[in-house]
Amino acid sequence: MSSRSVRLWLVRHAAPCVDAGICYGSLNVAADAQATADAAGRLASALPATALPVRHSPLARCTALARSLQALRSDLSPQPDARLVEMDFGAWEGRSWDAVGRAAIDAWMADFAGHAPGDGESLEQVLARVRAALREARETHAADVVWITHAGVARCVHWLLEQPLRAPRADEWPLEAPGYGTWKCLEIGGADSA
Repeated sequence: MSSRSVRLWLVRHAAPCVDAGICYGSLNVAADAQATADAAGRLASALPATALPVRHSPLARCTALARSLQALRSDLSPQPDARLVEMDFGAWEGRSWDAVGRAAIDAWMADFAGHAPGDGESLEQVLARVRAALREARETHAADVVWITHAGVARCVHWLLEQPLRAPRADEWPLEAPGYGTWKCLEIGGADSA
């Protein structure tokens, strides 16, 4: 099989409508409407002029960006993909980080990949679903694939491209992610590198 690379457009939703200091992983909060429209305009202009696969988290802040993009680019048909949802922080969702408390956060950091914060979802579970979505993206016949998603998913992609065979410790976790309403393009290999 010939080596072919797929370019992943890793797009983060626009700024969410949530107070600073609130845990909002899989909490279904909206994004700022004007920032979403602005991001969609920039993305529509930057993407290749051909139809390409667009997958998005079904959470409102990503769905809004996908719909805004489609309104500008009718050749695109965004499809929801639950594997692209942000990490579920369980009982922590919607609470301030101060209310969650230092002891609970320390327990998570002690078993960063295996612990399910707030009895939600562990990082190992998030990595598993992102790994499956990444494998599917590599197997596409398209040269470009777009994911409209969240910072946590973007960090998972970075980790999986660098360290696909093991789970991270807290001090190894990549902090890099696209800013709100921006993206990063990554070469993710093709079907023969999955």
